[in-house]
Amino acid sequence: METYAEARELVENPDFRKQKRTALQGLTDDMIDPPIRDIIRKLNGLPHCFTLQCCYGHFVYEGQSDPHNLERLPATDDISEIEYRLAYVAFCVDNNDAGRRLLDRFREIATGNSEYVQFLSAEWFWERQVNSYAVQVMPDRHKNKDTAMINYREALQVQAVRDRVYEGLMGMF
Repeated sequence: METYAEARELVENPDFRKQKRTALQGLTDDMIDPPIRDIIRKLNGLPHCFTLQCCYGHFVYEGQSDPHNLERLPATDDISEIEYRLAYVAFCVDNNDAGRRLLDRFREIATGNSEYVQFLSAEWFWERQVNSYAVQVMPDRHKNKDTAMINYREALQVQAVRDRVYEGLMGMF
């Protein structure tokens, strides 16, 4: 999310339902990283929310060059530097009571993890879709980036935080 911005205030959006239908029209399961498919399905099943984009968050390192790697980091002393690819869920909410409550729940998930979790609006999403937000897992110093080089020890921490964030999202349902 190279265009990170603080979360904006909701605005009126009379076309929300039409935009949701259009956004979900071509979405298929194979477009979603398997570990987060259920979360995305559940968010899209809410009448006051739809997803825009998502990524489970991937770790690429020597011996693991797949940029869409879903494997957990191995227990090893042989990895020093890791390319971390941002974990996030970008979504749009309707400006109503249910939408505001959902935003509060997303904010709660990010609270207390500010070193690694951000609740935000991304400029380029908002330009295409008002009332769009994201929860992302990225070390705060790299929050404006889609990828970051981090050391193995920090990658383990990011992996643990990512897992807790997705557990928190699943726990909303």
